[in-house]
Amino acid sequence: MIAPVKPSRTTLAEHVRDELVACLVDGEFPMGSKLPNEQELGDRFGVSRATVREAVRGLLEAGYLDRRHGSGTYVIGTPRQHTLDTNLSYLDMITAAGMTPGLTVLSTEVRGPDQDETRRLRLADDDRLLVVERIRTADGRPVVYSRDRIPCELLSPVGPAGSAGVCEPSDIVLDASLYRLLASVGAGVRSAAATLLPVLADDQLAHRLGVPVGTPLQYIDQTDYDDTGRPVMVSSEWHVPDVLPLRLNRRAAAVRSNLGWR
Repeated sequence: MIAPVKPSRTTLAEHVRDELVACLVDGEFPMGSKLPNEQELGDRFGVSRATVREAVRGLLEAGYLDRRHGSGTYVIGTPRQHTLDTNLSYLDMITAAGMTPGLTVLSTEVRGPDQDETRRLRLADDDRLLVVERIRTADGRPVVYSRDRIPCELLSPVGPAGSAGVCEPSDIVLDASLYRLLASVGAGVRSAAATLLPVLADDQLAHRLGVPVGTPLQYIDQTDYDDTGRPVMVSSEWHVPDVLPLRLNRRAAAVRSNLGWR
């Protein structure tokens, strides 16, 4: 079994963020209301103001909250879009959109990495991966099919007779957020690099997502990193866009003028 570790500040911030999302969904902090200040939230959740600030920042970027200078932080809604520059649990996102989330684990497998996985996860040829295939649903409708790969070494650093990277799917809880699983073993996700591509559903994807063959889907190929920059998971995801649209926030780059950068 996976032994629990003392949570880092990042893990605590994720927990506070999840609790705040639940408060928004439950209506404790209704639309237009002012969020309690950092000290009050810190006292409520038993964490530091810095941890609260990190949790709130994620919800600001995701579009749940708005900070008004000199006034405070206000609830502006529970958007149905998934913001691509913010990593949130899909279960939390579906709940926040007012739908009932569901999760089905289709398969689990422990195998060696292929060439691409070896490169992206910085593995040796004899390392092992836990591969998980899942379907997420919203109000019973399939919305995301995913295939996630996690190095076994993260989940079980020392196996039988001192062998490294041994993990058994039966010993790991896979019917919840993999981000929470990684956080519980000290490999919480801090950042990610993702590629978004439009694709059409083939026979297999159409069957798994309950859509006609040829339906447009949004495909995300992603590598997640912990706070040290270590890659901890590679994911392939196929989204049904008419249920939970994906939104990308973009920032203007600096523009060079004769007087320098501005």
